[in-house]
Amino acid sequence: MSGLTLSDLVGVGPLLLDFDGPVCSIFAGYPATRVAGELVELLEVKGVAMPPDVRVEVDPLAVLRWVGETCSHDLTRTVEEALCAAELQAARLAVPTPFGREVILGAHARGVPVAVVSNNSATAIEAYLTAHDLAVYVTLIVGRAYADPRRMKPNPGPVLDAVRALGVAPGRCALVGDSLSDIQAAHAAGAAAIGYANRAEKIDAFTAADVVVTSMAEIADALSWVSPLSPLSPEAG
Repeated sequence: MSGLTLSDLVGVGPLLLDFDGPVCSIFAGYPATRVAGELVELLEVKGVAMPPDVRVEVDPLAVLRWVGETCSHDLTRTVEEALCAAELQAARLAVPTPFGREVILGAHARGVPVAVVSNNSATAIEAYLTAHDLAVYVTLIVGRAYADPRRMKPNPGPVLDAVRALGVAPGRCALVGDSLSDIQAAHAAGAAAIGYANRAEKIDAFTAADVVVTSMAEIADALSWVSPLSPLSPEAG
């Protein structure tokens, strides 16, 4: 870790949030294992030969990534469409992450822009945020590039897309994520990385993060000390 603190990162510039983890558990009611199995079944119907590890894959994003690396673009689009539909259904059953809402509202109250930067589809993210009355507090959504899984994190592309749209330098942003791919994407883009260790084993795994938190409450608390008249606030100067 870099020796930085949350106070060094939160409120300095826009806050970028991964979706599945920091904001909610998208597959809590429609399990990722089920979605991955449905994608594998779709590939079987299409007559696609798959290695054993893909047949038993429990992560639907990993299935999509394999298809994008191995199969035709038309088939990638077919799997993409199926995954988007499943994610939209999952978003309706998603369980909010404790204090994820408070982070978004706290940042907005203090003039800190919030962007959701995710490997999930933008449609599912928007549906969740709308259903939970959070959409108005989120400045930007950068979801998975359509049928182009090579651009998923750890590719820095989504993070760079976000900072460009926000009109700030990457070094002013911090990405909160619960996976190594989030940390890698943030650093590759030149942004800071806050590792959200929502499981104990992730604490030691996130040594590359600038800061590690075990609860989104820590970020919400750090935001409470940010002046509402920061340079990022519309009321300032």
